[in-house]
Amino acid sequence: MPESDPLPPLREVIAAHGLAAKKSLGQNFLLDFNLTRRIARAAGPLEDTTIYEVGPGPGGLTRALLAEGAAHVVVVERDDRCLAALKEIAATFPGRLEIVAADAVRISERNILGGKANVRIAANLPYNIATILLVKWLTSAVWPPFWQSATLMFQREVAERIVATHVSKAYGRLSILSQWRSRARLLFDVSPRAFTPSPKVTSAVVRIEPLTEPVAAAQLADLEKVTAAAFGQRRKMLRQSLKSLAQNAETLVRDAGLDPTARAEQLSIADFAALARVWRKHVESR
Repeated sequence: MPESDPLPPLREVIAAHGLAAKKSLGQNFLLDFNLTRRIARAAGPLEDTTIYEVGPGPGGLTRALLAEGAAHVVVVERDDRCLAALKEIAATFPGRLEIVAADAVRISERNILGGKANVRIAANLPYNIATILLVKWLTSAVWPPFWQSATLMFQREVAERIVATHVSKAYGRLSILSQWRSRARLLFDVSPRAFTPSPKVTSAVVRIEPLTEPVAAAQLADLEKVTAAAFGQRRKMLRQSLKSLAQNAETLVRDAGLDPTARAEQLSIADFAALARVWRKHVESR
């Protein structure tokens, strides 16, 4: 059940603690409580759930998650300046907020979460590490992963890449990683005016849900290699762009049942998986 939030408006909290967003940390504080509650609801269901949040800053989304009924929230924040504001939230919602002062890129989430079940990720990710973290979560060796869903805010351009389908300019390596063994959808845009300081670009909230099995069989490492080669020279035909993997690139593509004159953006995720399987056979036959 939604609860009231007795804490001062976030703008007052930021002023009281002398917090200014640091560009070096990719920070843009989200002030609109109606918007943060909308994001929290999009991350649901929240009851009987542990929410894992990266980069809470002064805690705008954290407060919304707790007010919307999250049973337990674990936040990871590397900016020590924000810890006092987060501790005030923890005192207001006793026993429901755990604060971890660490770099989310370097930590093991499984160690931080201690084997908790029903984990959902929800975060306004710092822009400078957003893609790094997403790739980290999507390339877990253990699958299904530790999270049941991830509701995340990115720059709109990144969000479009995550959900893009083939034969689109936004389609690329991130699209394939996001959709090979997950389901990704764009929920809504967020205006720059919702942040302080206001970024120069529109943001967007994306929800990603892991699938039990990939959409097509392949080894993750092989899929990453063939997509890196193909999109590394995306304007070239596959028979040229894949020569970094194999001199007989044209044969490789034909053995996967694909057209050697096609370009990377024309291949579906299943096509790339087929290419990865054939490349694995070629490697093992050397």
